Amino acid sequence: MFRRERGHMDNPQQSDVQDTQGQPPELAEPIASKPSKVSDYQNPDYYINRELSHLAFNFRVLQQALNEEYPLLERFRFLLIFSSNLDEYFEIRVAGLMQQIDFSREQVGLDGMGPQQVLKEISQKAKEYVELQYQILNESLLPSLRKEGIRFLRRNELSEKQQAWIKRFFYHEVMPIISPIGLDPAHPFPRLANKLLCFIVSLEGKDAFGRDTGMAIIPAPRSLPRIVKLPEDICDGRDNDYVFLSSIIHRHVSDLFPGMDIKGCYQFRLTRNSDLDLEDEVEDLAKALQGELLSRRYGKAVRLEVADNCPQPLVDFLLNEFGLNNEDVYQVSGPVNLTRMMSICDTNDKPDLVFPPFTPGYPKGLHSKRKHSNNVLDLVAKQDILLHHPFESFTPVVDMLRQAAKDPDVLAIRQTLYRTGARSEMVDALVEAARQGKEVTVVVEIRARFDEEENLALARRLQEAGAVVVYGVVGYKTHAKMMLIVRREGRQIQRYAHLGTGNYHAGNARLYTDYSLLTCDKILTNDVHKIFQQLTGMGRAVRVRKLFHAPFTLKKGLIDLINQETNNAKEGKPARIIIKINSLTESHIIKALFKASQAGVEIDLIVRGICCLRPGIEGLSENIRIRSIVGRFLEHTRIYYFENGDEDSLVYCSSADAMIRNLDMRIETCFPIEDQKLAARVKKELEYYLTDNTRSWQLQSDGDYEKNKPVRGQRRRNAQERLLDTLAVIVNKPSTE
Repeated sequence: MFRRERGHMDNPQQSDVQDTQGQPPELAEPIASKPSKVSDYQNPDYYINRELSHLAFNFRVLQQALNEEYPLLERFRFLLIFSSNLDEYFEIRVAGLMQQIDFSREQVGLDGMGPQQVLKEISQKAKEYVELQYQILNESLLPSLRKEGIRFLRRNELSEKQQAWIKRFFYHEVMPIISPIGLDPAHPFPRLANKLLCFIVSLEGKDAFGRDTGMAIIPAPRSLPRIVKLPEDICDGRDNDYVFLSSIIHRHVSDLFPGMDIKGCYQFRLTRNSDLDLEDEVEDLAKALQGELLSRRYGKAVRLEVADNCPQPLVDFLLNEFGLNNEDVYQVSGPVNLTRMMSICDTNDKPDLVFPPFTPGYPKGLHSKRKHSNNVLDLVAKQDILLHHPFESFTPVVDMLRQAAKDPDVLAIRQTLYRTGARSEMVDALVEAARQGKEVTVVVEIRARFDEEENLALARRLQEAGAVVVYGVVGYKTHAKMMLIVRREGRQIQRYAHLGTGNYHAGNARLYTDYSLLTCDKILTNDVHKIFQQLTGMGRAVRVRKLFHAPFTLKKGLIDLINQETNNAKEGKPARIIIKINSLTESHIIKALFKASQAGVEIDLIVRGICCLRPGIEGLSENIRIRSIVGRFLEHTRIYYFENGDEDSLVYCSSADAMIRNLDMRIETCFPIEDQKLAARVKKELEYYLTDNTRSWQLQSDGDYEKNKPVRGQRRRNAQERLLDTLAVIVNKPSTE
């Protein structure tokens, strides 16, 4: 039986792991059965391990593949997203732990666990999850897809026509570019790139030169498709029959070694450390990064995935070659590169097997059809606009920049770019603005993980158009989402700003939940102006009035707001905190929340992924409730809500999570929602998430997550569906709910 409900519990140089101020775990005070108030916040029992919490989030993603309320291809997509997430987890987080051990720089986290213990638990849990993943794939999803006419054919299922077509495909498309490598003293074990599909072949006999090495390696070039669609005319009119590249190579592997006896052919894939290591003191950040990108594909080995029918001697041979041990090998019952199957979800013409499409909503005063659209700047001049993506369109943000690029009264545009996408309308508009002679300054974060190469190309394109491009500050990633437009209006200069919780990426704006604030508030836009000056110039930390900004005032500002709620509770005033973020690891924030809970503040945390705070400990965190939402869209908004006693509540949105890397090692912004109608709207939408009983998981004090379910007589509540109903227009909405 599949387990459905309970779960188990980025850069190593910029780790979110924190020490316990030198206090050995064995000296920490144990949790009393009924403490009045806990005063020692160093006890490792009060915290959850960062890496195991991260892995637990990935497990919650995997469990979406079992959710029969989702359309079939969406369940399949979640299974593949789990693979993609796990790849990055090993490339960055597991690699970082291994690196700590290799360099004798082992760090003990708040939870008291060192990297060796964490790696053992990761291996045990990840192997359990991967086994479940392939069980779901083979026993549930593939049979269900087959019933819907989407078939992945095995070698023994192929008809004579299909076999003949595959043979031609192999000889014309595969064999000319594949390079089998026999292993001998003149052909040492090849240097295999990160996550490359490969095969180890066991041979018998002598080749033309009299060699009898008994073994060969076949790397599959990335240019070859991992899934091959078969023509309808050889599939009895079916247009969704596929065969894996691995099956094609297996079937014809003997053609690569003529005259040799093939004893076995087994697929495998190696995962390597993919983090980049840039020194703080480099003369040219772009050139240094380009050099690092060349070596990323060949970092230290961290994981070996291999077919579960591969004989143990061959597995041991591979482990020895890669410097790995048995804890690092994952034997799988199916393709080793599941992520490459994602194309099936995106290209298959089966509308009933995917989520129904929807049309994002537009704010009042703007039209969805651009030819009738009002000038966004003119509307922002009258009122702040708050957009909740993807339920509301990202287009007004793009239009604001596009219109500014063409507006003869606009003098300057400044923007940060972290992730934008290969074909970005935002970049097109910035290029046009620069060519129109406007002062365009763009802070491009070329160290955005796995988007570095693309961002370097975007930077070159902007520079060629005449924009001023800077790469932020060495040692601090620019993660803030800011756009500033300077416009002459009569005799005055007016500034307009966009501040967001997510990236300037139109694709992500359809898949991630994020807030956008469009404003011309004089103080707020002046704050944005000062931060841009700080990023592009040099000088002491600037004073801003309404924004919090990391690494200077954001952490202190959040702690001060938490402490104010603590004081309000002690004084008998209304006190409540709601925080919705992606991750919570920062120790000072956690301790401030502990103290607030002890004072009686009611605290609700909506933490999508990593959470190191252990809730429900009497005398410490019994007033803290923590839930995770995993649904159709990736929850990405960062919101900080404070009841604020008898005054108006305080609502902030931010580009930052409550993590060390965000608060201490990145350029981040946290901006207030001052319009009370908009602030009330944010609070209302937070309540949707707090009452969700279909896509939410509750973190227990033992570190496990339990899926929330409607109790008898209770209505089903799905926060994302309620937001779609409220803010968007769903096309062909199913009538099941």
